[in-house]
Amino acid sequence: MLRSFFAALLAVSFLVPQAEAAMPGLAKPSFEEATLLVRSDCYAVGQQVAAQNGGTLARASQSKQGGRAVCVIVVLVPGKDGQRPRRREVVVPLE
Repeated sequence: MLRSFFAALLAVSFLVPQAEAAMPGLAKPSFEEATLLVRSDCYAVGQQVAAQNGGTLARASQSKQGGRAVCVIVVLVPGKDGQRPRRREVVVPLE
């Protein structure tokens, strides 16, 4: 029984790389794809922050602060009584 278990385990170990090649959706994303995903996440977070503050999204970028990934969001909030828009920078942890 133990011998058949190891034979099955060995067979599966040869099939997994072939399955990953046949199904690219299961493969790990490349560095560029992962970077694009993080940027799009920061952009989505930036849109939410802008909507909460009643402003427009000016910039959304990823950065590291204290060894943790964060999104640095810049929102332009309309000024009062026709004044210039105020620039508000918000740092949101990326988890």
